[in-house]
Amino acid sequence: MGKPKVTVVGAGFVGATTAQRILEKEIADVVLIDVVDGLPQGKALDMMESAPVEGFSTKITGTNRYEDTKDSDVFVITAGLARKPGMSRDDLLMKNAEIVGGIVSEAVKYSRNAILITVTNPLDVMTFLAWKKSRFDHRRVFGMAGELDSARYAYFIAEALNCKPAEVKAMVLGGHGDEMVPVPQFTTVNGKPVTDLLPADKIEAINQRTRDGGAEIVKYLKTGSAYYAPSSSVVRMVRSVLQDRGEVIPSCVYLEGQYGIKGVYCGVPAKLGRQGVMSVTELDLTAAELKALHTSAEHVRENCAKLTVAV
Repeated sequence: MGKPKVTVVGAGFVGATTAQRILEKEIADVVLIDVVDGLPQGKALDMMESAPVEGFSTKITGTNRYEDTKDSDVFVITAGLARKPGMSRDDLLMKNAEIVGGIVSEAVKYSRNAILITVTNPLDVMTFLAWKKSRFDHRRVFGMAGELDSARYAYFIAEALNCKPAEVKAMVLGGHGDEMVPVPQFTTVNGKPVTDLLPADKIEAINQRTRDGGAEIVKYLKTGSAYYAPSSSVVRMVRSVLQDRGEVIPSCVYLEGQYGIKGVYCGVPAKLGRQGVMSVTELDLTAAELKALHTSAEHVRENCAKLTVAV
């Protein structure tokens, strides 16, 4: 059997860094595709020229043609407009819906059995759109957001406790936006709940910084948005799928009654394997957390209703 094939759509910072991490971890061969002529080709060649130094044997192809993505196992969709300072993720809705809708139509033409992972914002709505447009089983279409939000949460907690980031296992639920729901009692440091290690006011400040995590970086960069942590997060998901690891990863998945939510994509812990979403893990949330999760899901539902792109 040959190596798995992953297509990364969008050769900007998120896409190129995702491709680089997949290559260097030797998870799969990669096709990097973009509408800009020469951009994916140049980045792909540059990455391959690092192979003698980095020692990876995986390969990357840069292209502008969807024919080259044929028979991909996974599509990672990163293409779209990035946020500018003062913009919310929802401000990107209509423009990115057009972009993502077009990508999905092309992707499914050449890879009927692929798994689609969306990264483009507003994440939850773009994942819903990708599912509708692809007509795939919903278990094969999901989004990267919760893992990124949880990674940010974990780092901020590690910073506050002066411990190693890898010692923190964090959990953030809900949509990828202002209504995301950090869950402190399911967030641990070396197995101990963070609620036993930090005072409530400090935890709430970290919760808020997590909600503002993307905006904080946009404010610093001014002309771009985050890409190192987003690429790490999506690559973890790709690895769990292709290696059939069954890791439980906070993901934007379609809910069918779990947590009392039905018919909408929302961030919850999900077990990811070769067929996509294997199962959803239901945590025992407090009444306040469950209410916040429902509020977040309703916000996603409202934005999905605004979609004007034909699905």
